[in-house]
Amino acid sequence: MHDSEPETIVQKTKREEFREMLQDIGIQSEVETINTEKVEKDDYYSKYFTHTPSMVTNLGCLKIKDTSIDLVQIIQKG
Repeated sequence: MHDSEPETIVQKTKREEFREMLQDIGIQSEVETINTEKVEKDDYYSKYFTHTPSMVTNLGCLKIKDTSIDLVQIIQKG
């Protein structure tokens, strides 16, 4: 390793990564615990159509402050 690189690696969840990206552009948000919001308990996609994925992973939600958007859910299709 070079002297200018840190020796420790901080592991972050996708929610924390997205929160930091939003913070970089001036949007304040909070990381929510997984499966605490009502929106996370519903189906994400319809399985009646062939192009919609049947496997979806919930990565959690972010509560957005001081905007017209209240909540952002992060999902991963597979």
